This record gives sequence, structure tokens and C-alpha cells, in this order.
Amino acid sequence: MSVTHDPPSDYECVAGEFMRRRGPAGIGAATVREWTRRMRRGSAVLDLGCGHGVPISQVLVDEGFDVYGIDSSPSMIGAFRTRFPSAHAECAPVETSDLFGRSFDGIVSWGLLFLLPVDTQERLIGKVAKALAPGGQFAFTSTLHACTWTDILTGTPSISLGGDRYRAILASEGLEIVGEASDEGDNHYYFAWKR
Repeated sequence: MSVTHDPPSDYECVAGEFMRRRGPAGIGAATVREWTRRMRRGSAVLDLGCGHGVPISQVLVDEGFDVYGIDSSPSMIGAFRTRFPSAHAECAPVETSDLFGRSFDGIVSWGLLFLLPVDTQERLIGKVAKALAPGGQFAFTSTLHACTWTDILTGTPSISLGGDRYRAILASEGLEIVGEASDEGDNHYYFAWKR
């Protein structure tokens, strides 16, 4: 299944509004902070679809990780670079990025996966699996049940594959679900690790 929109371009068009809305409430920060307890401080963690870095990358920086961020919006990655000058940043679509050509101890993707077409979601999970070091942790958000909805900022479709399908894809890529959670904004998290 494919969609007729380009999520990266769509979000560049609403970057200012996204940055105004995302971050001040800190939704997801506590859940991601708890997730980081599974990793050694100072290790490399990638934020896929990092936006301007608030609040997810901010948590990673505050917790002492070597932070990498990828986002396709020039405006948002510019704000990310300004906010975190010592972090590594790339302006590119996650599906075409080489993910810095290195491995990571953790990869987080908050509010991104479901913006992508189904086949792109599957390929991206495969890329994540290859980029994780053995024992590496992966956290991402999407709904528990398969569904589609309209993104409130861009008006474009969002597609969740649902828990059963995500678990199957993760398993086929050598990743094992180790937990799930919901945050104060009712965002559902999947936590996996690389065997």
C-alpha cells in the first residue's frame, strides 16, 4: 500500500506549528527516560525523525548519551542543530539515510513510523535492525491496533500496522519485543531489543 503524499515535505510545510505544539508539554519524555535505563550512559543513540529535538532528543542529551538525529525537514533539523550543537545531525528522509553508516546501542522513533507507507515501515524496521549493535534497544510509537487516521497538522493519512504485524516484522528482523507502554498522551510504545 502506498500513499500519494510526501510526509517529509508535508512536515516541512508545518514545521513552525509543529515546533510550537511539540515539546512544551513534554509528552513522552518520562517514558523515553525510563527506556534509556536499559542502556549504558555515553553510548550512541539515534533519534529517527528527531524534529527539533524536544522533548525526545533533549532527554537523550540530558541522560548523557551520544545523540544522533535524522529528520527530513530542513527547518526542524536546523533547530535541532542549534539546540544541540554537540549532537550529530543529518537532514534526510529516514528511508534513504544510511543512518550515519554506523551501529547504535539504541534507536528511538517517536511519532514517525505510522507516517510512512506500509512497505516503507517494513523496510525501515529492517534498517533499524541492521543498525543496532547486538543487545541494542529499539523504541517506537504507533497504535496498538491496525488503523488509519488523518494527521492533525498535515491532513495526510497515517497508517498503523497494529501490534501483531509489528511484532511479526520485528521478529523476522531478529528483534524481540521486551515490553509495551502508553504515555500521558496515550501514545503506544513498542520496546524491542536485538538478540
